[in-house]
Amino acid sequence: MVLTLEDRITDRVRQADYRDWRDKVTAIGGCAAPIRLTGAWQLHTPDSTRVLAHLGGDVMVPCGNRRATVCQACSDRYAADAFHLMRAGLSGGSKGVPESVADKPRVFATLTAPSFGPVHNRPTTRSGKARPCTGCGAFHHPDDPRIGTPVDPDGYDYVGAVLWQAHAGKLWHRFTITLRRHLARSAGLTVRAFKDHARVSYAKVAEYQRRGLVHFHAVIRLDGPDGPHDPAPAWATTDLLDQAIHNAARTVLIESHRPDGTVLDLVWGKQVDVRPIRAASAHQVEQDGVLSDGKLAAYVAKYAIKGTGARDTPDRPIRSQFDIDHLRISDHHRRMIQTAWDLGDLGFYAELNLRKWAHMLGFRGHFLTKSKYYSTTFKRIREDRRAYCAAEVLDRLGLEADQVIVVNDWAYANSGYANDAERELASGIAERLRAQRQRQYIEEDAA
Repeated sequence: MVLTLEDRITDRVRQADYRDWRDKVTAIGGCAAPIRLTGAWQLHTPDSTRVLAHLGGDVMVPCGNRRATVCQACSDRYAADAFHLMRAGLSGGSKGVPESVADKPRVFATLTAPSFGPVHNRPTTRSGKARPCTGCGAFHHPDDPRIGTPVDPDGYDYVGAVLWQAHAGKLWHRFTITLRRHLARSAGLTVRAFKDHARVSYAKVAEYQRRGLVHFHAVIRLDGPDGPHDPAPAWATTDLLDQAIHNAARTVLIESHRPDGTVLDLVWGKQVDVRPIRAASAHQVEQDGVLSDGKLAAYVAKYAIKGTGARDTPDRPIRSQFDIDHLRISDHHRRMIQTAWDLGDLGFYAELNLRKWAHMLGFRGHFLTKSKYYSTTFKRIREDRRAYCAAEVLDRLGLEADQVIVVNDWAYANSGYANDAERELASGIAERLRAQRQRQYIEEDAA
């Protein structure tokens, strides 16, 4: 007799080790693809003559994948870390960043890709009413799959789009350098002297547009020369920062070449949006075009996981032409992937590693980056979390950190769950934990 999935789930729940298995899955938040380790963890006395605590056998650790389409649980954890990283640089008061950063010139800037051909779109009025598509004249539903696709696919510049995407990270780097130059010039300083008077701190995330090209959302702040603890100079204003960002975005240019050797100028798109950030209540998001830092961190953290996978594209690298031919994606995204794959076969573009990044439509940068002094780091946040968990264990055992030596001896066993019944149970645990967190957030906001 062939058992149904429900029968297999019931059988797994009835097994003697189910509660232990369930506790392990709960501890990792219901991770969809856990890494299984075997070995032992021990606490020794400083002279290693006595074992104070021992944990041995099999354990699970989260996969750590930040893509929500791969593992929602680990993606949520990444988004939470991104929120704290962004919030610390916006409001201060935690993670070693002073509250005074909220009084400094700060803006939320969005830089976009240029046009590589007309695409179907859904423009709206200021009141949110839909207007006809500028490409075809029709009214598109918000979920219309044609939005973002070329009006004339054969006339669309796929080569230019993929090459722009491959250089987007470099364009951002050039933009930050040019921004400092414009700020220095506006302040009557040389570029060399600028670092002695001010510092540009930022954190940015990349987000895919419907047309498959990334744009960057960035929190940009002006500090004193020593970073967040140093007051910004008197000449540093939000208006000055706004003007410098627009000027820098207009002047940045990277020269590349098409396969036939024709020069290709890579620039930012004409749509550059810069909005000031004000310190405001947690429930106030935007007023008169000015953003508050109360919800902006969560807004940007959302892009940190939303942007880690382009819409309608695979989650894993392309290995062959066979993979491309059998992808269940739109024709537009398939052509971008195909273009990246074909260009990657040309030695002319070897340094761009386009075949490696074909599944990302050529984009090969990090989705969330920050300057050194913007705020804390992901590494520091994770270390703090580990230290907190370790302190809890020591407190439960009545021990102090200087009284023990931690000895870890773990080896990789395998990955994932044993069968579909375990995967289904783990998915249910993840959904339950996520619902609990959401209720907690709602209650905290209401308070």
